[in-house]
Amino acid sequence: MNTMKNIRIEKLTLNVGAGTNPDVLKKGMKLIQNLTGKEPIKTISDKRIPTWGVRPGLPIGCKITLRGDEVAPLIKRLIAAKEGRLSKTCFDSSGNVAFGIHEYINVPELNYDASIGIMGFQACITLMRPGYRVKTRRKLQRKLGKSHRISQEDSIAFFKENFKVIVED
Repeated sequence: MNTMKNIRIEKLTLNVGAGTNPDVLKKGMKLIQNLTGKEPIKTISDKRIPTWGVRPGLPIGCKITLRGDEVAPLIKRLIAAKEGRLSKTCFDSSGNVAFGIHEYINVPELNYDASIGIMGFQACITLMRPGYRVKTRRKLQRKLGKSHRISQEDSIAFFKENFKVIVED
């Protein structure tokens, strides 16, 4: 098999949306820190949405992006929280996988924390192949060929093979 066709995990992004409630934001920051052991960053609003009470500069959530060797064990725990099953709609046409976990206490090795209560978060996993830097580099950016892009079927096959995920329609 061509080594340039091997799929690997580029990054895992964990996200908690808090809206305008600062208490939910504090709980979300603590949740992500308990899950990953690293300090998350606050996401700041760029838009004004008066009906939701959102204005520019207001923190509305928190997130963390993880890369490298620490990602695969955490993904296994997150998939275990979903009981090893993901819907086909979780996989997009570009090789990304996104799913939500309704209650963090479903994640193995993560215990209930009374200061957080019950809350959920979203997980987004981005897959890539060698050579993807061509489309993101600063100089001489180029488009990827169709044969090198990751399709929905490719990402489903990757997750079935590496994480034993059952994909439901």
